[in-house]
Amino acid sequence: MVEGDKMAIELLQFSPNKIDTIFALESWVKTNESTLKYAINKTITVSPSELKKISTLKTPNKVLMIVDFYEFEEIKLASDCKTVLYLDGIQDPGNMGTILRTADWFGISTVFCSNDSVDLYNPKVIQSSMGAFMRVAVHTLELADIKAQFPELSLYGTVLEGESLYEAALQTPCLVAIGNEGNGIKPENLPLFDKKLSIPKSSRSKAESLNAGIATGVLCAFISNQAKLF
Repeated sequence: MVEGDKMAIELLQFSPNKIDTIFALESWVKTNESTLKYAINKTITVSPSELKKISTLKTPNKVLMIVDFYEFEEIKLASDCKTVLYLDGIQDPGNMGTILRTADWFGISTVFCSNDSVDLYNPKVIQSSMGAFMRVAVHTLELADIKAQFPELSLYGTVLEGESLYEAALQTPCLVAIGNEGNGIKPENLPLFDKKLSIPKSSRSKAESLNAGIATGVLCAFISNQAKLF
């Protein structure tokens, strides 16, 4: 389920074959008539009250789409891959969506998830990803299996007591692991990392930790700059 004007237009423009059904207000249909021409037979005009009944949002947007799953069957890293992400038990769908959006921003095309991470197709993940779910390949694979399949990757885990991100000697291509919001990275995964990294906090800070989505942004920005991706 995909809601919102921006993602709906993007789907119509780039992946119309993925669209199963469109539920939209009459005003939205009229405004986007030219874009809808290839999917008009999939479009059902609904009233605001009808849209509210099927929406997952407190304040529904003007359009909601039922979309086929984006399946990325082949696990393959691009030849110019510098960084991939690994989500170790991420449970909050908002964090998952934000991480995918961040990966998309920094040109990270592959994200791995542990089996106990939140479902990619959770409506809140889709909504907060702002379309990144269409462009970032997400695979469910445990860290030990990734290490065996992709020995060329340097594995970096983020932990509170790790080496400062800003002082560590990093190599690419690399995998950067983000741990569960409450418990961090699983203990059994810690021996698999080549380095354990941390984001240093200010001496004036009283915060216990960073939000997983925000931490991912900091990590991606720094590592992308180090790898000279731009």
